[in-house]
Amino acid sequence: MLKSKTRWIVRKSDDQLVKMLANELKITPLVASLLVNRGFDTVDSARYFLFGKDEFHDPYLLKGMDIAVNRIQKAIELQEPILIFGDYDADGVSSTSVLMITLRDLGANVDFYIPNRFTEGYGPNEPAFRRAAESGIKLIITVDTGISAIHEANVAKELGLDLIITDHHEPGPVLPEALAIIHPKLPDSIYPFRELAGVGVAFKVAHALYGKLPEHLFEIAVIGTIADLVSLKGENRLIAKKGLEKLKVTTNIGLRAVFKLAGVDLTAINEETIGFTLAPRINAVGRLEDADLAVQLILTDDPEEAAHLAQEMDDLNKTRQSIVNTITLEAIEEVEQNFPIDSNKVLVIGKEGWNAGVIGIVASRLVEKFYRPTIVLSFDREKGLAKGSARSIAGFDLFHNLSTCRDILPHFGGHPMAAGMTLNLDDVQELRQRLNHLADELMTEEDFMPVTYLDEEVQLEDIQLSALDELNQLAPFGMDNSKPKVLINNVDISSIRKIGSDQNHLKIIVNDHGSTLDGVGFGLGSFVDHISPASKISFIGELSINEWNNIRKPQIFIHDMAVQSWQLFDYRGQKRISTIANLVPDENRKIIIFNKEHYEKINSQLQLETILIQDMEDAQAFDGYQANIVLVDLPPSKELVAQLLKGKQPARVYAYFYKESSDFFSTIPTREHFKWFYAFLLKNGPIDLKRYGDDIAKQRGWSKETIYFMSKVFSELEFVTINNGFITLQRSAQKRDLTDSRTYQLKQAQYALERDLLFSSFQELKGWFDEVIQESVEIEEAVKGWI
Repeated sequence: MLKSKTRWIVRKSDDQLVKMLANELKITPLVASLLVNRGFDTVDSARYFLFGKDEFHDPYLLKGMDIAVNRIQKAIELQEPILIFGDYDADGVSSTSVLMITLRDLGANVDFYIPNRFTEGYGPNEPAFRRAAESGIKLIITVDTGISAIHEANVAKELGLDLIITDHHEPGPVLPEALAIIHPKLPDSIYPFRELAGVGVAFKVAHALYGKLPEHLFEIAVIGTIADLVSLKGENRLIAKKGLEKLKVTTNIGLRAVFKLAGVDLTAINEETIGFTLAPRINAVGRLEDADLAVQLILTDDPEEAAHLAQEMDDLNKTRQSIVNTITLEAIEEVEQNFPIDSNKVLVIGKEGWNAGVIGIVASRLVEKFYRPTIVLSFDREKGLAKGSARSIAGFDLFHNLSTCRDILPHFGGHPMAAGMTLNLDDVQELRQRLNHLADELMTEEDFMPVTYLDEEVQLEDIQLSALDELNQLAPFGMDNSKPKVLINNVDISSIRKIGSDQNHLKIIVNDHGSTLDGVGFGLGSFVDHISPASKISFIGELSINEWNNIRKPQIFIHDMAVQSWQLFDYRGQKRISTIANLVPDENRKIIIFNKEHYEKINSQLQLETILIQDMEDAQAFDGYQANIVLVDLPPSKELVAQLLKGKQPARVYAYFYKESSDFFSTIPTREHFKWFYAFLLKNGPIDLKRYGDDIAKQRGWSKETIYFMSKVFSELEFVTINNGFITLQRSAQKRDLTDSRTYQLKQAQYALERDLLFSSFQELKGWFDEVIQESVEIEEAVKGWI
């Protein structure tokens, strides 16, 4: 048995809907099933998702758009200074860039401002607004921020500034008093699509200002749309698809400089290029320094400046990675020492000196490790403040639950799964207690078991190149349109091995009814030691096409693996039993020794807790349910092993069956051997075995031990007498069977034991264990059924 790292839940598709879509759209059942699971369960909706026209909604459907456009056009006409107030993440940077490009194109007198994460924090702030007013700014337009800026809106009004807010974060119960709020989620919004990113809202403003769809801005809008993890449906899907295509041929000098430095092949750009290459570098700037640098990179038309800025971003990203790793280790230690997960359903931890720019990433790391809603705070003792980032799990809506704590959260905002906040240091413990109380009321134990939702259970025979090519029609992948994850269930292993310079990856080939599939598991190399090649394996992952040497074949990138049935690990012949400590997981490990004479010697070698099983009573009392059972030495009988496993349903059995020496390959006398030896004694009279035993054995090609063994059997059957080494035939002895001899019985039993347990093939040994374990399972199930 091998437990998976997460719970696997396979979405159930309506077979009739799948069949209808497959027939009507001429697509494979696999792709049809994925569409149904994503909510595209009618022919029209599925056809539109796959092949629909690029239709964007009228930007004037957004409430306040006409007011905003009129005011911006007036400012352009009068050459009034305009300030774009942005945010320091990839969404904020791309939002700022979109409006900067737009307003410059339209001849505006425009500049941008992004607050410093460390000195100013998130969102609009009064000092920045006052400085803007002093410098002559007449109009401020926020992008990707501002929906919570109630006080700052009042300050703007007091200063005579016109304020236009464009945002997409969750609106609170009270909205700022601004000239216009452009937001798809306003309570009275009639806009057809509510899930735009901050840059999506800015793009709609650009659309309205240009009076036409600004195609040249797609390559910028796609950055924030993918980086901010918004739903990739509706307009977001259109922005992502068009934006990725534009990026492949981009002429933007700054973006090309980043791609060149990162070694990106422009023709191969996809959503992962943004998620793992571009967005982390943009975010690193705002996390460690001023995000202005990232906006300047996008806006510059100087190749030399672009190369310099790209290098600076790359260096900052490497620094960010190092800082994140250090803080993560400290945060894990903080949880394990002071806030153990068995008494904290929500983790709220903090420390002075933790970089406030990266604690959101650290929070994500802790969620991955502990699977708890997590808030990581950076303490500023001098100001008495704690600045934090939060990440959540399914079942705990961060925005909703933090909203109940507004009285101690003067600044906070975000989404159900992520949030940012500032609070007084004195209120941290109160926040921890409140959130844990809410989690106690809302969440069950099952909520704290990580879950992986799977799109489909697929058979190997259905994984064809044509189906995998069709999967690409679902791209780009992201939120609400995740890269398909499938389950391959109970297939045979053709080969499995570790790969990579550090042997930390896994390569596997599986087969089922004549179909095969290659799989790669990055970071899963350790699984190889816990999978018996004879086991049927189940795994989950992402299907893809492996192209090498002009050969295309299906493969799967494995994320998790499991073995449902018990497993046998064959270490017979392994003399170094000290390997048990490294090979056998210590969780529920039961190390069995059968022979008392081995007990102390083996214990001294292992330095581990062991169990001595000497008789049936010991075996019956043994608690081995779902255990990793190690059979260290050869038992006195198979019956003792059978009794040991009866009703226990072990997870794994590790067979060492250590024995210092074996007679298995020595000559085992047959009845013909005994007949010859008897005739020899009859003919040659009393013989001195000490003197002639060796010669007799060599004459027949036997061992000396064979002669002694037959002599002892004859003696027990009273066919001979042995006196001081001389063996003499008893001519008047009664006829008896060889099996009447205790020595003969023991020899045959030992031979059979070694044959069946020590020298049998893997399949023979596995078959015998299967019979014993399956029989006990069937008996247990029968008893349960009867009860």
